[in-house]
Amino acid sequence: MKYVCLIYADESDKAVSPGPEDPGFGEMMAGYMAYDGIVGERLQGGEALQDSATATTVQVVDGEIVTTDGPFAETKEQLGGFYLLECADLDDAIKMASHIPHAAMGGRIEVRPVMDYSNFS
Repeated sequence: MKYVCLIYADESDKAVSPGPEDPGFGEMMAGYMAYDGIVGERLQGGEALQDSATATTVQVVDGEIVTTDGPFAETKEQLGGFYLLECADLDDAIKMASHIPHAAMGGRIEVRPVMDYSNFS
């Protein structure tokens, strides 16, 4: 079964979300490269996202496209990236999520099963 691991962290906390110019960035990236090796063939996809300031929220209201700068919700923690993993079950997905570097850096990982529409026609 596929699970998505959504990586949330406070973008303003450089200890949790260091940028390329910040101390700790190289160590964080080394952790992510090691994680890719841990998950191996389970990895179905994943990407880091640019800061939430680059987000655009889209709605259709009365047939018109309405856009708003920024993320949908204002929160302390922002979605910073995701992994799509093939896992045996929720327990397996939780175990894999616990190895994502941000889980130990003060961030949070949300684990959700992916809907399977393959049986619908």
